[in-house]
Amino acid sequence: MKQRMRTIAVLCVVAVMALLVAGCTTVAPAAAPAAPEAAATTAPTEEAAEAATEEASAEAAPEAAAGEFTLSPAIAERVASGQPLRIYVSYHDVSNEFAPFLKAGVEKAAADLGVEARFVGPVGADAEQQIAELENLVEAGAEGLAISSVSTDALAPVINRFIAAGIPVVTYNTDNPESNRLAFAGQDLEQSGYEAAKVLAELLSGQGDVIITTLDAAAQWSIDRETGARRAFAEYPGINVLTTVNTGTEPQEIYAAVENAMLANPSVTGALSLECCSTPALGEYVKRNGLQGQVTVVGFDELPTTLDLIKNGFIAASISQAPERQGYEAVRMLVDFLKGNPIADVDTGVGIIDASNVDEYLK
Repeated sequence: MKQRMRTIAVLCVVAVMALLVAGCTTVAPAAAPAAPEAAATTAPTEEAAEAATEEASAEAAPEAAAGEFTLSPAIAERVASGQPLRIYVSYHDVSNEFAPFLKAGVEKAAADLGVEARFVGPVGADAEQQIAELENLVEAGAEGLAISSVSTDALAPVINRFIAAGIPVVTYNTDNPESNRLAFAGQDLEQSGYEAAKVLAELLSGQGDVIITTLDAAAQWSIDRETGARRAFAEYPGINVLTTVNTGTEPQEIYAAVENAMLANPSVTGALSLECCSTPALGEYVKRNGLQGQVTVVGFDELPTTLDLIKNGFIAASISQAPERQGYEAVRMLVDFLKGNPIADVDTGVGIIDASNVDEYLK
């Protein structure tokens, strides 16, 4: 009997210890699901957006397949409803002569894709005006924004705030790579500066004194192009870059800056403009002062005045960045994203316009 009681006591002790051990054991959390492989950024599908609005009634929005972007409930609801999407394409200075080319692309995309797309932006390169307008558009219910920043530093936090609020933002023409923008449509600015400088250096047979002109030497787009240009010129020991001329943005101001720079540097045999608007000013200076064949000009873009000066031999070449395509792609990327399709950067390339093909651009 005593033996039996001892056995029962031992069994009870073992059972109690087992229960104590079980009570102290930590249960590991379930492993987080593996993140999907990185791919082109995508937005939720229309079906997912519709389900979210029906089930959560704006309490939650579907999450993008890549990254942490979540479409805002209001935008998801409008996408699901099939109403026309409201897209705004903000340019950093709608008053400059390059803007109409971009606007034409935006308008064509709106017509082709069946959306409401408007070309907007400040008159003059004013970051505060651009930011204020964008904030008003968001408040009014924009479904997507394409932004060419006046200042990458000033606009980056604004873009990030919009993205965090679930508003799709892409960049075009002038990128803002430090922001969380979804994609970029435009030219590789540094590479385009490099290619333009190579064209000029080759036309000068690798020898000569050169000036660089730009509307805004402190702007990121200008810094990028000048970086590429100086990298190219460095490959030619006989090329001497004398100065970078910050011309300002008003036409008379630009021409005066060009004239002053040329008079201050009479040895100049080559001039490189980094943008649309000092290019014709350089060509006009060559024309007015009988310097054809003495000063070689290479610039950017296809303003009508630039094309005429190329045709008449006062500008040697200009670099096209396909501006109408940039405006079109800015809208298309946002429409694709809102419809749940993947989007990726679009490089609009470097096209060289010279006497051999200028007539194609004049049509």
